Amino acid sequence: MPAKDIYHNAVKNALIKDGWTITADPYLIKYEDAGLYADLAAEKPIAAERQGQKIVIEIKSFVGRSLMYDFHAALGQYIVYRNLIQLTAPEYTLYLAIDDVVYKEFFQRKSVQVVTHQNQLLLIVVEMEKEEIRQWIN
Repeated sequence: MPAKDIYHNAVKNALIKDGWTITADPYLIKYEDAGLYADLAAEKPIAAERQGQKIVIEIKSFVGRSLMYDFHAALGQYIVYRNLIQLTAPEYTLYLAIDDVVYKEFFQRKSVQVVTHQNQLLLIVVEMEKEEIRQWIN
C-alpha cells in the first residue's frame, strides 16, 4: 500500500466533521491487472428515501519540487483513477482534495483553471489546520 499524504488525517477529519462516513482507508481500485489505491472512500446519507452520495478522495499536498510538476502527476493519477472507478464502481465520484492555500495560490492560475475545467477535475478545498472543508468544486 502507498504511503499516506501528509494531509491524509486532516482531510479525513474534515470529511467526518462535514457529516461523511469513511467507508475505506485506503480505497482499492481493482480492474483486470491493475490494483491501485486511492486515499479514502466516503458516504453521506442524503435522505431516507434516496440513496446516499458516495465519493472517492485522492489527497495531494503539492509539496514536491514544483507546483506544476505536482499538478501534472496529480492530474494524471486523477484521470486514471476516474476512468477505472467508472468501470468498476460507477456509483462513486472521484474528488481531488487539496489545501486551501494551494487552491488560492496555484489553482487560480488561468492555465491551471483551463486544464482543470477541460479534464472535469472535481476538487475538495480543505483548510488543513482547522480540518474544515472550505469549498466543493464540481
